[in-house]
Amino acid sequence: MSFTNFRSWAKPNKGGMIVTELVQQLLNGLVMGSYYVLIAIGLSIVYGILGISHFAHGSVVMVGGYITFVVVSRIGLNFFAAMLVSMVLTALLGIVIERVAYRPVRNAPPINAFIIALGLGMIIDNVMTLIFGPDQVIIPNPFRSVISIGNVHIAVLRVLMIICCCVLVAVLLAFMKYTVMGKAIRATSQNREASLIMGININVVTAIVFALGSAFGAVAGSFIGALFAVYPSMGTFTVQKGFAVLILGGLGSVPGAIAGGLIIGITESLGSMLISSDYKDVFAFVIMIAVLMFKPQGLFGGKE
Repeated sequence: MSFTNFRSWAKPNKGGMIVTELVQQLLNGLVMGSYYVLIAIGLSIVYGILGISHFAHGSVVMVGGYITFVVVSRIGLNFFAAMLVSMVLTALLGIVIERVAYRPVRNAPPINAFIIALGLGMIIDNVMTLIFGPDQVIIPNPFRSVISIGNVHIAVLRVLMIICCCVLVAVLLAFMKYTVMGKAIRATSQNREASLIMGININVVTAIVFALGSAFGAVAGSFIGALFAVYPSMGTFTVQKGFAVLILGGLGSVPGAIAGGLIIGITESLGSMLISSDYKDVFAFVIMIAVLMFKPQGLFGGKE
């Protein structure tokens, strides 16, 4: 729908259609918002601990999707069992990335880690292209039915994605608040030097953080691969949206990542309805810039 058609679309006699379309787009926004939340949480906890802009995270999300695809299509496990396998393997990949790529430059200038992240993403993308080719693949899944309430429709798989996102976020918040490791992660994000003095093993903390972030990325890649597709070049676009969410919510803030992901997901859907879906990918960056003009630290970011 183009902007020039907005006035005729919004005539009073179309009130029922407007409400239906609004509810439909809000549901679509929650689905994409859940996807962005799963991506941004991984970026957020890594940045909060190490101050690293983990630009290879989009490629990790893509790897998680491909692992689920292989386990479902070639081994024959069901979708959720395959996603669990993907979470474990992708978590191990995150630990390897932290140990091999980032730990050697932990105390170096930030530009070193930034360049390594860019190079790492390119390496992963090209390796996956060699293995799977450049074409898109769709993850097989049995959840093909649609839930209809009046004229509002939503696929069962989309509902499952929203539920999984809510459950994983609740588990993560409980883990961060109530477990010893969660408290160590929060302490390290607040003051790494003091955490060292108190006997916290920073190497273990960073490894756990990368594992958690990568596992969340695997869930995002699995669902997006089942709903749309997985392809080797998706990492760049994925991480761009992830950092838009991260900056909007506040660097290093998990609540900010949650709020930012939902805001951008819903904004994209409503923008597609009111203006045009051609500009859907621009809306995330427009709202990010608008918020930063009035709150440079992001919605939940603290002042330096």
